[in-house]
Amino acid sequence: MSGIDFESAIDRVLSHEGGYVNNPADPGGETQWGISKRSYPDVDIKTLTRDGAKKLYRRDFWDPVASQIHDDALMYQVLDAAVNHGMGNSVRFIQRALGLADDGHWGPHSQEVFKSQDPKDVHLLFLAERFEFWAKLKAFDTFGRGWVRRGATNMRYLAQDN
Repeated sequence: MSGIDFESAIDRVLSHEGGYVNNPADPGGETQWGISKRSYPDVDIKTLTRDGAKKLYRRDFWDPVASQIHDDALMYQVLDAAVNHGMGNSVRFIQRALGLADDGHWGPHSQEVFKSQDPKDVHLLFLAERFEFWAKLKAFDTFGRGWVRRGATNMRYLAQDN
C-alpha cells in the first residue's frame, strides 16, 4: 500500500483499541477508542464516539506526525505507537532505531539521519524498540499477550505497506 491516508491508518488503530474500558490494572486507566481520561481530562470518555476519537487522533497525533515523517510505511507505525505509548515515546522509538539520542522531539537532524538510512531497516528496528518497551512494562504479565498480537499485526501491515 502506498500513500496510506488517515482513514486507513485510524481504522487499523481502532481495530486494536476497541470500546470503553475501565480496568484498574490497565495503565491507561479509563479509555474509549484508546482515548484515555488521563490524557483528555475534559472529555467524557464513556460517551466518546468513534468519530469524536478520530477527530482527536487527527488533530493531536496524525497531523503533527504527517507533517514531519515523510514515509508512508512508517507513518502508520508511528501513529499506532503514539496512540499506545504517547507521542514522545513513539518518536523515541524512531530515534533509538536511528542510533540517535532519544529526546522525543523529531527535528531536522532526526529527519536528516532518517533520510540517510534504509527505511526498511528503520521500520524493523522501530518495531523492535516497541517490543522491548512492552516487555519492560510492569503490566506485561497482564496485557503482554494483547500487545504482542498488536505488534504481530503491525508487522503484517508493515509488509503490506513496504
